[in-house]
Amino acid sequence: MTTNAFQPAPLNPSAAAPLSTAKRFATFMYRRPRVALLLLLAPPLLWLLIIYVLPLGALLLQSFFYVDDFSGVVVKELSFNTYQQLFTIDNLGVVGRTLVMASVVTLACGLIAFPLAYFMARFAKGRLRGLLYVAVLMPLWSSYLVRVYSWKLILANEGVLNWVLNTVHLDGVRDWLLALPVIGGPSLSFSYLGMFLVFTYIWLPYMILPIYAALERVPNSFVEASADLGARPGYTFRRVILPLVIPGVVAGSIFTFSLTLGDFIIPTVIGNSSFFIGPAVLSLQATTGNVPLAAAFTMTPIIIMAIYLTIAGRLGAFEAL
Repeated sequence: MTTNAFQPAPLNPSAAAPLSTAKRFATFMYRRPRVALLLLLAPPLLWLLIIYVLPLGALLLQSFFYVDDFSGVVVKELSFNTYQQLFTIDNLGVVGRTLVMASVVTLACGLIAFPLAYFMARFAKGRLRGLLYVAVLMPLWSSYLVRVYSWKLILANEGVLNWVLNTVHLDGVRDWLLALPVIGGPSLSFSYLGMFLVFTYIWLPYMILPIYAALERVPNSFVEASADLGARPGYTFRRVILPLVIPGVVAGSIFTFSLTLGDFIIPTVIGNSSFFIGPAVLSLQATTGNVPLAAAFTMTPIIIMAIYLTIAGRLGAFEAL
């Protein structure tokens, strides 16, 4: 029996080219997906641990130290003395004042943002929607400090806003508001009312965008089905659209509430000399050197936001972010 001279010789498995190191590593990772997932998550988790978790732990630890009344030196012994100072009437007033301002600003941003976001998502089309979207984002393109100090000039007695109010003969309304015992003051730039206006302006885009995103996800078929079943537009809005948009509203409130809670620039530039949590922490840490009390003050908004985020998560806010 003859053989073909041109027939290729059978391949020898032992003679195959060895796998490269990269291919061996890829094969190892493919066969062990948990190891691959751990290696992928290790850098961001390590970064989160070093940059975020460990400083918070150090902050929490420092809040249990206290300052010696005689020497003014920080005593590094675990104690509740600092938290006893935190729960005095003056310090609780700082926390309550900040909570009230954050709540009022969040409520005002929601009332202003919802109609605008609803119009953008349900009625505005094409170029108009794009222009409105750019108008919402445009304030975020400028410096935060520039916007705050611009409002300082706008709200001053010689500012543009007072000039407009005098021109349209609404200066009496302004004077009546400034004469109110809590929100009033010598001028808009030195009052809680002016601070509220600046806070609302600064954080409003952070409320509009989540509500707009939530409204865009509401299917038109739901609205059409409600109309086909005989529901009036108001009933459709209350029972169909609004329940689906509530997570977006709560998601926006996370931004406005937390940002107002921790801000220290606006209460320093606008308003009277009454302390909020942010300026109080800055003063305690930089001026008086009472780092433990500053750390205890800092833990207050963290605890408040932890409770707030727990409630927001149950309302589905994280899915709307």
